[in-house]
Amino acid sequence: MTYARISGTGSYLPERILTNKELESTVDTTDQWIRERTGIRQRHIVADGESTCDLAERASRSALESAQKHPEDVDLIIVGTTTPDKIYPATACRLQSRLGVFGCPAFDVQAVCTGFIYALGIAEKFIQSGSAKTALVIGADTHSRLLDWTDRTTCVLFGDGAGAVVLEASDEPGIYSSHLHADGRYEPLLYVDGGVPRGKGEISEGNAYTKMRGNEVFKIAVRTLGRIVDEVLEANRMEKSDLDWLIPHQANIRIIEATARKLSMPMDRVVVTIEDQGNTSAASVPLALDVAVRDGRIKRGDKLLLEAFGGGFTWGAALVRY
Repeated sequence: MTYARISGTGSYLPERILTNKELESTVDTTDQWIRERTGIRQRHIVADGESTCDLAERASRSALESAQKHPEDVDLIIVGTTTPDKIYPATACRLQSRLGVFGCPAFDVQAVCTGFIYALGIAEKFIQSGSAKTALVIGADTHSRLLDWTDRTTCVLFGDGAGAVVLEASDEPGIYSSHLHADGRYEPLLYVDGGVPRGKGEISEGNAYTKMRGNEVFKIAVRTLGRIVDEVLEANRMEKSDLDWLIPHQANIRIIEATARKLSMPMDRVVVTIEDQGNTSAASVPLALDVAVRDGRIKRGDKLLLEAFGGGFTWGAALVRY
């Protein structure tokens, strides 16, 4: 049987750092308020002219180098993103051109903050079926461009970035299982109020801002992620104690802590980057993975639970042996 394993990781964060202290001067909030409710101290923001594809390219080249692969080895590219450079072509196609990889499938997946988990699950199926041998899977977002910077309930939460992994065919399990879900009934709780104009006279430009009913999203996210933990463990006949690391979506420190409690996992076995990066949407899980791989915390053979929750609502998880 053919399995899929992660052979390399990479990430990239824009140079510009926006601190809570800076936000205090532009919106009615405080550093203490943001830290206590979210765990965020700062976030990275793209420069003018810097695109989602720019971030994805930097993360991809880093992942390829980590995996000791060249762009021409890649036969599948999937980008999880909510902020494509253009309506079309897909950011994955633009990335493919920059890398000089021609002819292989390249497409975007839009599942908001769960985008990377969705992309990873899809790439795993391509490799299992024999349709691909080396996949480049990216989560990249410039979510700061979807923010109303006068709305203190949303503008303090998000940052920009990209994370990537190289996924290769293997004789031994790397990804044990992936679990993907969605429920469109919850659209009114978290959405962007903008899109392609639906008729003459409608102009969406300027209205593309994130809208969120934070308390309700928080409660549903905690319940939903708790259930998917059980689903993953049951599917793989594992116990909580079999897991070495939790790599969660970095949305809110309280959600992360609730998931850790569900797993009876101490916080020193949870990869947390939210303090310095904020919520980087589809990029947050691969960014956190790359940080922990590069600083030596995560080692080959470790069992990792990756999970995320996002607008849609979408949610998903993957159990990975690194």
